[in-house]
Amino acid sequence: MKIAAGQFTSAPGDIEANVHSMQALVREAAGRGARLVAFCELAAPGYDLEAIAEDPGLWLTEDDPRLEPVREACRTTSTAALVGCAVRTSGPRPALSALVIGPDGELLARYDKRHLHGAEQDVFTAGTEDGRFTLDGVRFAVAVCYDNRLPEVAERARADGCRVYVASSALEEGNDSFQNVYPVRARDNGLPVLLANAVGPCGVGDCRGGSAVWGPGGALLATAGTDAPGLAVAQVLCDSPPGPEAASVVAGTLS
Repeated sequence: MKIAAGQFTSAPGDIEANVHSMQALVREAAGRGARLVAFCELAAPGYDLEAIAEDPGLWLTEDDPRLEPVREACRTTSTAALVGCAVRTSGPRPALSALVIGPDGELLARYDKRHLHGAEQDVFTAGTEDGRFTLDGVRFAVAVCYDNRLPEVAERARADGCRVYVASSALEEGNDSFQNVYPVRARDNGLPVLLANAVGPCGVGDCRGGSAVWGPGGALLATAGTDAPGLAVAQVLCDSPPGPEAASVVAGTLS
């Protein structure tokens, strides 16, 4: 199975523009054979906590019509997509969520970030469940940004039979996660790790992309680069238990 991380610059507060960027990357990834493409934390509204707190119009529902262009791209290409959103809850605050849209355009899974970081704690409601979904018989784990700082999150994914670990993040320039978190999670748990990051300015600072796939041994397999919208695409072998031989690379960038 080929999987992809897509990166682009989210326009703050402009869900329509951001959805347009994502649907184009879904189609590009599908053209390279990807079955899943993941996007960064809060890709749909942009990572602007003040705006999200003040404007409930930036909060989505699971079946929100504003996501229809991504659903249509998934349906017409038979590709799944993970979209970072602020999603309504039954309470007064949204969740910081990852919505996984299946190849049929229907909701495949929803994961709400469990470990909120910094000012996020004043805006969002934390989730309580680990993120899981199954695509083509392969069990995936989902974690959002600061979740990945806790080794036990990836450890539970491996123990739960997950074969691929997907991280949706917003990481600023100089963040040590590219060296000290994602490749370490891959190496320590024998799981390929897919990271989708933002590129360009956002609420955490200047994000430099670097969306990537690391193999189960921790080696960098594919990267979308640090300067522009792009894709990191890798072929992952999922028919064996987690281990160092579970992935091989097929990489490319989008200019």
